[in-house]
Amino acid sequence: MFETVNFLEASLWGTIGFAFLVAAIRFSAGRRSQCVVLAMAFIAFGASDIVEAHTGAWWRPWWLLLWKGGCVVTLLVHLVKYIQVRRQRGD
Repeated sequence: MFETVNFLEASLWGTIGFAFLVAAIRFSAGRRSQCVVLAMAFIAFGASDIVEAHTGAWWRPWWLLLWKGGCVVTLLVHLVKYIQVRRQRGD
C-alpha cells in the first residue's frame, strides 16, 4: 500500500509539473521562467516519491530528506511571491 500511494503521489506531482511546463509556453519571459522552475520542482518532488517508495521513508537516506526539503522550500518561496504580487495588485 505504501508503495502504491507514493507512486500515485509521484504521478500527481508529475502531472502538476507538466501543467506548469505547458503554462510556460503561454507566458512572457519572466513568468515563463517561474513556470519552468515550478515545473522542475514539482517533477523533482514526484521523483523523490518514487525513491521514497523504494527506501520506505521520506527522511531516509539523509539526502532524500534534503531533496524533498529543497523542493518544498522552492514551492513555498514561489507561493509567497505569488501572494505578494496578488496583494500588490489588489486581487
